[in-house]
Amino acid sequence: MSDVEKAGADGGQQPPPSSAGMSGPPGPLLRFVRDERVAFLIVGAANTAIGFLWFTLFLYTVGPFWGYMSALVLSHIAAVLCAFVLYRRFVFRVRGNTLRDLMRFESVYLVALAINAMLLPVLVEFAGVPPLLAQALIVFVTTLVSYFGHRNFSFRRRGGRNP
Repeated sequence: MSDVEKAGADGGQQPPPSSAGMSGPPGPLLRFVRDERVAFLIVGAANTAIGFLWFTLFLYTVGPFWGYMSALVLSHIAAVLCAFVLYRRFVFRVRGNTLRDLMRFESVYLVALAINAMLLPVLVEFAGVPPLLAQALIVFVTTLVSYFGHRNFSFRRRGGRNP
């Protein structure tokens, strides 16, 4: 019996912590796919697409006035807020201090943003790659950073318990 099945069969008690130390009732997506890694990747793929759409929107609206780096910063803010809601609602369903979780979540994304901010000008200015294509290439690197950071830090609870 999977952790998700046990969670529904234990009379309402909290399910055992996941391998990443998160606990709480399984999110709706976990009830469907039954594997935290797959649910994480599904939400991550949706968030990557949403973030790329934000970047495209800002690139073509504010980019002509303030440049592609402004599009990167603005899309980062919008995408992080979307991602936080999606992960917290559909995958992890943790309880506790939302603001603390958001700060931890953002700290992981700040690392990804720093990597992005270093690689984007290198690809655009030195390699001559168009900004939209450069951003698409960088997404693969930042996805790995985000996956491990969120899995092991953003929604982690001490001892697998909610505060």
